[in-house]
Order: sequence, then C-alpha cells, then structure tokens
Amino acid sequence: MSPNAYVLLGAVLFGIGAAGLLIRRSPLVMFMCIELMLNAVNVTFVAFSKMLNDVGGQVVVFFVLVVAAAEVVVGLGIIVAVMRRRSGISADDLSLMKG
Repeated sequence: MSPNAYVLLGAVLFGIGAAGLLIRRSPLVMFMCIELMLNAVNVTFVAFSKMLNDVGGQVVVFFVLVVAAAEVVVGLGIIVAVMRRRSGISADDLSLMKG
C-alpha cells in the first residue's frame, strides 16, 4: 500500500474523532474521541516517516504515545471519579470542579 492511503486513513480517523468530540456530550466519549485523534496523527506521522525514509516521525510517535498514556491515566481517573459521584453527567457538569 502507498503512504497516501495511510495519510487518507489518518485524515478520516481524525475527522471521525473531531466530529465525535463536537457532537457527543459524554466526557468519556469525548475522551475517547481525543485519543482517536491522537492515533490518527500517529498514523500520519508514521506514513510520512516511511515516505521520507526518516526515523524522526517514528520517534515523535513514541513520545506522543507516552504523553497519551499519561493523559489516559490522569484524565480517565478524573472522569471516573466524577461519574461515580453523579450519574448521567455531561461535559457541562465538569465546570463544577472549579472549586
């Protein structure tokens, strides 16, 4: 397969993630859409890295995955803690955490 197919796949995945982020109001679904967008960018980085015969894109993907894993740990912990206290929350309810 050509790298153009992977770039197209990354664009489609990013579009699905962006649409899900804008449409859905559940914090958990919004969080998954952000992760989908990050993975779409990773696919694009790897495709360009392969096309240019450079390892730099793959190194960037490694760091993006590390940051995404840290984001999952912190973000998912906050979302689960809020969802345990209140059932049926939306993204607007997270503004109550301002203190």
